[in-house]
Amino acid sequence: MSVLVPKSLSPLVPEQIKNCLLRHLGTQALRSFQTLASIIILLQTITPAQNISLGIDVLQKNNFSLLTGKRVGLITNHTGVNSKLESTLDLFKRADNFKLTAVFSPEHGLKGLVASGQSFESYTDTLTRIKYFALYGKTAKPTKEMLEGIDALVYDIQDIGVRSYTYISTLGLAMEAAAENKIQFIVLDRPNPLGGLRIEGNIVEDDFRSFVSNYAIPYVYGLTCGELANLINTKAALGNKIKCKLKVVKMEDWNRNMLFKDTGLIWVPTSPNVPYMETPSYLVASGVLGELVVFGIGITYTLPFQTFAAEWIDADTIAVKMNALDLPGVLFRPISYKVLYGDWKDQILNGVQIHITDFEKVNLLELQFYFLQVYHQLYPDTNPFTLATTNRMKMFDLVMGTDRVRLKFSKRFRVDDIKKILHKDIDWFRKLSRRYYLYN
Repeated sequence: MSVLVPKSLSPLVPEQIKNCLLRHLGTQALRSFQTLASIIILLQTITPAQNISLGIDVLQKNNFSLLTGKRVGLITNHTGVNSKLESTLDLFKRADNFKLTAVFSPEHGLKGLVASGQSFESYTDTLTRIKYFALYGKTAKPTKEMLEGIDALVYDIQDIGVRSYTYISTLGLAMEAAAENKIQFIVLDRPNPLGGLRIEGNIVEDDFRSFVSNYAIPYVYGLTCGELANLINTKAALGNKIKCKLKVVKMEDWNRNMLFKDTGLIWVPTSPNVPYMETPSYLVASGVLGELVVFGIGITYTLPFQTFAAEWIDADTIAVKMNALDLPGVLFRPISYKVLYGDWKDQILNGVQIHITDFEKVNLLELQFYFLQVYHQLYPDTNPFTLATTNRMKMFDLVMGTDRVRLKFSKRFRVDDIKKILHKDIDWFRKLSRRYYLYN
């Protein structure tokens, strides 16, 4: 049985071919031909995931020639793998044209097993004599002693394109240490999971610089780690104190409109609460609000950063109210779940699950504030900023890079009141960051 082609697709078959088929084979053949031609054209419009080459792939393909004869320190963790999931650390250990002498790891440790905020110890491998250093907690920046005997520092870590994710703070501080000790710094570039075009949020104010907001960049900054390294290495206004001798090993075949799913790469969880390639988007949507520890955002359940929930919320009502906002690119589903661990272990939380339906249209950072707006309408006597501890409100402000958002918003709980603050730096930063683009 043939499938009829919609009339709108009929022009895909030239008129002379239609007439020929009609004369010699009849109407049935014409319809079948139209169907086949239409399918071919439609398939050609589908862009498959493209297998890009990471910075480590390019370095490996060139037989690590950039490192020949050098004593190397590697800043990496479990995300430092090539496109075949071979560990950069293992590749460096096996290489015979340079010597790996030290390994440095950011928050969550070398294997990504350490929980957020927890420190871990440095140690020396007794067999290889390679030293393993922690760049989190007491020593966030490599010391002169750690860098002794090193000719080049190589950075290979997958981040998520979000300012509060501490890997980029480790990047900047390591660059600073390299400059102070006259050591070459090499970044093996990796894709930004949120793409190279999305920019959201205000830049960090000077009084709110911290390890979770170390540079005056928007919350979502739209750069690869290599591009960001170039930017912070050349702009004193962003917080760097001295330039290092920087080299970025570029990726091949990556372009700015690619999300991680478009790269053909396999996602490696970047930290315990970022297990999937979609998680960075949801982290932007709920992560700032999560700092208050008033609402469950799913990280103590199986949906990290995908919920807004509390014991006292009526899930059905708030879901209806959230969907009534008709926010572009997102839908909300009522949800109730039992917390598996953490602050509300074994308690039932009720609220909404976030479902991003159109990444191009959704404004991620604003979603949590729209939730607070609706929440305040339903529960005006339960102020989340009053429920939060002083330390949690401080962390909220540090992650936002300012206290102006909280102070302004908490007066009326209206998103319109803070949009000017959230949007004020975007055009400026987009213009600035274009100077440092490595990819079209």
